[in-house]
Amino acid sequence: MTDPDLIVRVAARGDGATADGRFAALAAPGDRLRTDGSIEPGPHHQLPPCRHFPECGGCQLQHLDDESYAGFVCDRIASALEGQGMLLPGFAPVHLSPPRTRRRASLSAQRIGRRVLLGFKQERSHRIEDMRECHILRPELFALVAPLRELLVTLLPDKRAATVKMALADQGVDLLIEGVSAETLAATEALTVFAERHALARLSLDDGMGPQTRWEPQPVTVTLGGTPVPLPHDAFLQATADGEAALVAAVREGIGGAAIVADLFAGIGTFALSLSGKRYAAEASRDAVLALKAAGRGVFVEHRDLYRRPLATAELNRFEAVVLDPPRAGAEVQAQQLAASAVTRIAYVSCNPASFARDAKLLAAGGYRLARVTPVGQFRWSTHVELAAHFTRK
Repeated sequence: MTDPDLIVRVAARGDGATADGRFAALAAPGDRLRTDGSIEPGPHHQLPPCRHFPECGGCQLQHLDDESYAGFVCDRIASALEGQGMLLPGFAPVHLSPPRTRRRASLSAQRIGRRVLLGFKQERSHRIEDMRECHILRPELFALVAPLRELLVTLLPDKRAATVKMALADQGVDLLIEGVSAETLAATEALTVFAERHALARLSLDDGMGPQTRWEPQPVTVTLGGTPVPLPHDAFLQATADGEAALVAAVREGIGGAAIVADLFAGIGTFALSLSGKRYAAEASRDAVLALKAAGRGVFVEHRDLYRRPLATAELNRFEAVVLDPPRAGAEVQAQQLAASAVTRIAYVSCNPASFARDAKLLAAGGYRLARVTPVGQFRWSTHVELAAHFTRK
């Protein structure tokens, strides 16, 4: 008989759950829920490595060991598919990005007197957890946290907030500070000194009128598929390099030997530049389109909003395979057109199991078979789940 107080799974928001639907915060599968509401740790409950857990909103699941965290990633995807009445396909082993590999982050800052708070916001709160250690960021990013506090004391008015966006480019850290201006000569000099001292690839400010570059010794690029691509301000990158590699490998497997491929919601070319043959790429962001065009590599790039103007069935029928990597909202309208097409293979990359499952049901209704799913946990210890799926014509 199953122990009714046993935690059997982790729910979507990160709480542990018993078989009869009771929830407990910070519980792992195998824990027991005591009568007083406290947790008796089980074999999958690990000691969280970071002093800021669980207050910091950057991580929700540091108390899970890798086995139970991988199980959570799979369960999120399986539950979403089952909720749409889909038969579960084969699942590849879960890919988990190691600690300290996150190459992009958005941190919140606030000045209070002579003190600047800088870090992730606390879970379900506007309060900032002042970051003193971090087990998810790349060391190059975390190394800037303490110096940034000193810089922001000189730039940020008292009781004002800012957002700090960091990404690791080929040349170093690309830093964008939103909500700050530098009107005086002293402020401008402070920015230059900071950029030089920390060997930044680029330093930009956005005072509400769009990013303005204040330091860029050489054009900033990020290498995708072996090709350096100009990196627009605040451009989307996969969260970790190894997670990107796992998704690219799954997409390649998904499209097989297709010689003519469409990459929809292409961004700056994460997948288009990693594929061979004739490639068409559609993307709504003008800056991303210009960057991908500048990269070359024989990709035909179209500036196209696929929500307002999806590729029609007749257009899709020119391709042997299609790659989809939409935002969290998914690609419902585009999936409807795909469902009616003759495309033989689809590789669908998603950061939202719910919208993916909805679109997968549309494709299945049109005659596609969901053949395989590769779960990816790039956002280590968070409830954010990604995947790459393969569809084939029945």
